Amino acid sequence: MFITSYAATWFLPFVLPICFWVAYTDLRDMKITNNAVMTLVAVYAVVGLIVLPLDIYAWRWIHLVVVLIAGIALNAIGALGAGDAKFAAAAAPFIAIGDLKLILLILAATAFFGFVIHRAAKHSPLRRLAPEWTSWTREGKYPMGLSLGGALGIYLLQGALNGA
Repeated sequence: MFITSYAATWFLPFVLPICFWVAYTDLRDMKITNNAVMTLVAVYAVVGLIVLPLDIYAWRWIHLVVVLIAGIALNAIGALGAGDAKFAAAAAPFIAIGDLKLILLILAATAFFGFVIHRAAKHSPLRRLAPEWTSWTREGKYPMGLSLGGALGIYLLQGALNGA
């Protein structure tokens, strides 16, 4: 991994609650709030400045811009929700560019397993635990915040345990 264990360990306790928040609100409301996105950006702005070398810190802001532009384009063609695009952009600075393949693999796995588990729960007695969740009734839609938040959390946990 290219992310340092030091940086991932510092990011993890601040980012993980936001990942859970995003997954929960997307499951419940099919929305990723701007507050969650801005909180994630604020964590990078403050903690990143402390734990990353200044040149790396500055360059990773470019990740946010590039992912946001790609997300806007994907949202425009209906391939991605606006909240998903904003969250992905806010998460991008936390990812070391050398770990791009790894984060895409983690995201693919969380998307696949998240989708399967969500659909299985939707058609099981587990649904009674949260019958009001919007994600149960949105046909053809999947709460990607579950996978996006999960992928970022797993990446940072993996980085804390096995980072450079």
